Amino acid sequence: MSTLQFLREKAGIVVAGIIGFSLFLFVVSDFFGNGRGQRIKARKYYEIGKVGDQSISYQDFEKRIQNLIEIYKLSGNTNLTEAATESLREQVWQQMVRETILDNQYKKLGVGVSNEELDELVLGNNPHPIVLQLFTDQKTGTFNKSFLVNFLKQTEVDETAKKYWLFFEDEIVNDRMSSKYNTLVAKGLYVTGKEAEFEKNLTSNTVDFSFVMKNYSSVPDSFVKFTSGDMENYYTRHKNSFKRNALRDIEYVSFEVTPSDEDIKQAEDWINKNKPDFAAATDPVQFINLSADTRFVPHFVTLNEVPAELKDFARKEDLKEVFGPYNDNGTLKIARLIAVADRPDSVHAKHILLSVGASRTLDQAKHIADSLATLIKKGTSFETLAMTNSDDKGTAQLGGDLGWFPEGRMITPFNDACFTGKKGDLLTVETTFGVHIIKIADQSKPVRKYEIGIVDRKINAGSMTNQSVYSQASQFAGTNNTFDKFEKAVTDQKLNKQVVNDVTPQQKSLPGLDNPRGLIISLFQTGKDKIVLDANQQAVFQVGDKYVVAYCTKVQEEGIAPIRDVVNDIRFALTKEKKADIISAGFIKDKQAGKSLDAIASQDMLKVLEATQINFRSYMVPGAGSETALIAAASASKQGVLEGPVIGDNGVFMLDVNNITTSAGEDLKALKARLTTTYEMRGGYEAYEALKKAANIVDKRYKFY
Repeated sequence: MSTLQFLREKAGIVVAGIIGFSLFLFVVSDFFGNGRGQRIKARKYYEIGKVGDQSISYQDFEKRIQNLIEIYKLSGNTNLTEAATESLREQVWQQMVRETILDNQYKKLGVGVSNEELDELVLGNNPHPIVLQLFTDQKTGTFNKSFLVNFLKQTEVDETAKKYWLFFEDEIVNDRMSSKYNTLVAKGLYVTGKEAEFEKNLTSNTVDFSFVMKNYSSVPDSFVKFTSGDMENYYTRHKNSFKRNALRDIEYVSFEVTPSDEDIKQAEDWINKNKPDFAAATDPVQFINLSADTRFVPHFVTLNEVPAELKDFARKEDLKEVFGPYNDNGTLKIARLIAVADRPDSVHAKHILLSVGASRTLDQAKHIADSLATLIKKGTSFETLAMTNSDDKGTAQLGGDLGWFPEGRMITPFNDACFTGKKGDLLTVETTFGVHIIKIADQSKPVRKYEIGIVDRKINAGSMTNQSVYSQASQFAGTNNTFDKFEKAVTDQKLNKQVVNDVTPQQKSLPGLDNPRGLIISLFQTGKDKIVLDANQQAVFQVGDKYVVAYCTKVQEEGIAPIRDVVNDIRFALTKEKKADIISAGFIKDKQAGKSLDAIASQDMLKVLEATQINFRSYMVPGAGSETALIAAASASKQGVLEGPVIGDNGVFMLDVNNITTSAGEDLKALKARLTTTYEMRGGYEAYEALKKAANIVDKRYKFY
């Protein structure tokens, strides 16, 4: 063995030992030093939720969201709205909760999906529904296995395709695992003969009964006495009923950024400078698209649809003149006629849509369109071809009939073809939806129409204006750094203060503010009577076109409310309990004296009410409402025996069953089978809901979104 090789081997061991010891010292020092405290603090800050003992971090959650967004975009949905993004966040959250809860169950029960099973779900004779949906030919409705195989081969060399497929593969595995678990739970459920018998007895008897109710309001509050000890005992016994959500109260003032005289002058100078160039432009549409804030959208309108300030200008039909500038809701505009023409007011058209996508290229769609157009010209029914070939399923069964529509209703190429063509024309047009074969069935009488081009410039506040308003808001926040000063300044300066109570962590709106989510997130990091600060410890929030300074005026944390906050609730509940005791005591005394229901009603000036066809599954009692205790008592009572007192939601009842009707009811065997089926259908869902409840899920997404 050479010396060099020997040194390498030995040095490797020594170096490994040194590195290992150094890492040990680093870890130990970090554990006992400030590093560990900082990590714990960071972990706590970035904790977005908990499922049982398992923490979900913001970083993991956001990574999952971005992965799902990428898959969403790969599916052709490139424009994500805020609502769509929020929906994806919710989807990821529910998925992470479900995985965290069920993965432990799968592990305990030995539930899994083997590689062979996965292959069968993808390439077998009975593919998973996801596979069928992805690789079914939209035109023929048949599963295209060769397309699936080719795609799987592509994943070996194409990272994008691989990522796309792995997402769906995970979904297939998760669905299969969930299906196995639900089946396991469902098949483990069993209805005994006694359970079926009990269920049958609940509905086999129906009763008709008379009753009286003495309302709690009949007992004066002055008759009710209880001590602070009674209130504490009630609070201890009913603590879980005093759970509450996190809430905040907020007060804020806003400083609106409005364009200054200088900003208005700059916009006027720009529009006036461009007016002669617009008039001289040989291609006004191109000039608009290169210069204006808003791109040109081709659209002919009748004189009635022309804005009032442009009607006289349009009537001149001068294609060289430029009208304006004029102010339209904070936007300066100049206008020029692009074209004037006699066009139908509305058109009746039919179409066959050949969409373009994974199963059909644009060239293929054009080729099919040419073939179909040839058939139509040779006499084949347009309607029949539309029913069998159109990808617009909404109109295909109507023979492609779109009915009558005015100008501007359809996408521009489609619209122009319909309104420039003639009745009876057969046209082929490309749009973003695919290739259309259009048949103009009819047109209304032509009317004079105008296409107007607009060069616009919105009057926006400039940087100097923004800075000036921000400085004003910043000075206000710095000067009034306590709530008392804030209140006094609002009064002295006659500012318009907004007061909003009971703001929830997930809330997304506040009066007078556009998208104040950042302010609400910061509000829940703020103490009572404290100024609200953002993540950078700044007190001025930019919300839309306003700068906002806010104070948190009330803090209610999630959890069980302290007794001081629920004194009135306890007082109300105890008062009801004590009144129930007083009324019940009177009814018991009357019952012991052998008085009848009519005698009790006469003595207490109560009305005897009647209820018929009541059984244990009933929800309402005529004259009493949804009184479950009364329904249960009546269903279990004997005929001709005065029963009560029954303590209900609104008062105390006495009742007398007049008649009991017994029916044969459902066959016991059939009932048992029906209950078993019901339990099996609900088993998986109920099991998961029970596991969710036991997991004590904590959702803190409001801290970041």
